[in-house]
Amino acid sequence: QVQLVESGGGLVQAGGSLRLSCAASGRTASNYAMGWFRQAPGKEREFVASISYGGGSTDYAVPVKGRFTISRDNAKNTVYLHMNSLTPEDTAIYYCAAHLSRTSLTRGQAEYWGQGTQVTVSS
Repeated sequence: QVQLVESGGGLVQAGGSLRLSCAASGRTASNYAMGWFRQAPGKEREFVASISYGGGSTDYAVPVKGRFTISRDNAKNTVYLHMNSLTPEDTAIYYCAAHLSRTSLTRGQAEYWGQGTQVTVSS
């Protein structure tokens, strides 16, 4: 069992930056690939980024590539999402997710989900 708790969301102006954190707990948390998803009002949840359990491989959705960076610190069992050049279109609830397969995460599948953290970007 893996528990995921996100933090770091908030209100930011367009062009600003935020860093989301996801604290994972559970004996095997560091064995999991981790990812971030988001769900905007009235839209389906979508993949944002994923990172392999060792941190050596990452993947990004096209809308965030070049602006967002996913990283992890396995010593702290924490995954981060650094978000730069934010736009109002990035407004959503952001969810942390875990799966043994990073490919599965990129395809939208997760074994564990966090409760989500709200990110609001004002114009």
